[in-house]
Amino acid sequence: MRRKNDLPIEENAQGGGFDPSRGRGPSRPRGRIRGALYAARTKSLPRRILTTFTVLLLVGGVALLSYPFATNMFGKYRQGRLRHEFTSPDIREEYLTRTIPVGHALTRLRIPKLLVNTIVVQGTTLSALRAGSGHYVNTPLPCETGNVAIAGHRTTYSHPFNQIDKLRPGDVVILDTPIGTCSYRVIKKPWAVTPYDWSVTRNLRGSFLTLTTCNPPGLATQRLVVRLELFKSNVKGLPLPPTPRHRNPKNQGALPGPV
Repeated sequence: MRRKNDLPIEENAQGGGFDPSRGRGPSRPRGRIRGALYAARTKSLPRRILTTFTVLLLVGGVALLSYPFATNMFGKYRQGRLRHEFTSPDIREEYLTRTIPVGHALTRLRIPKLLVNTIVVQGTTLSALRAGSGHYVNTPLPCETGNVAIAGHRTTYSHPFNQIDKLRPGDVVILDTPIGTCSYRVIKKPWAVTPYDWSVTRNLRGSFLTLTTCNPPGLATQRLVVRLELFKSNVKGLPLPPTPRHRNPKNQGALPGPV
């Protein structure tokens, strides 16, 4: 004989009550969303905190891993536009008059040993260096006498200077400018300096090229430097450049440290 408050087993199961046939408590809601909400309600506070912390770590890890990829995609896009800009007839006039705006195409840099072929822009601001590499504005223009200095990324924004630590004396770097081409040869094994050592960009007697990047890769605790000397050029009739002023490092801050 069924009592007044008794319910069939099926009704108890649908209502989330005790199911004698299964020998366990309230049934778990079906569906992923309902299941997740149910789990969140039934977890203790420490477990919720641990779960939230784990999720945040996972999201942060994904962001860190995707950042270089995203910047490299942007760098390639920027390089495509700069290659088109480099063919403009206005570039030659700006080069001869030294009026190249910061962030605009300046020269093509090629490193045969490392299979590098990239457009270098004028300037080393954060925005300009998103192109991959930039020319120190206080140094001579490519192929001019003095010490031409260029900074480049090593792990992001197409990372053109990713492997310049592998350059050795005798290796060649070629600069194509709007008025001709010049070639430089590495004269010293790459070396590291502090971020505030601006002496590597000082003007020198003769014709040199200095490349700088972050060191070690992905960090900016040091600057890796490569020094090269001009050995071939077809640039003729270029006006003598003004002597760049070397500012006091205390007033200038750290060397650009593109990672």
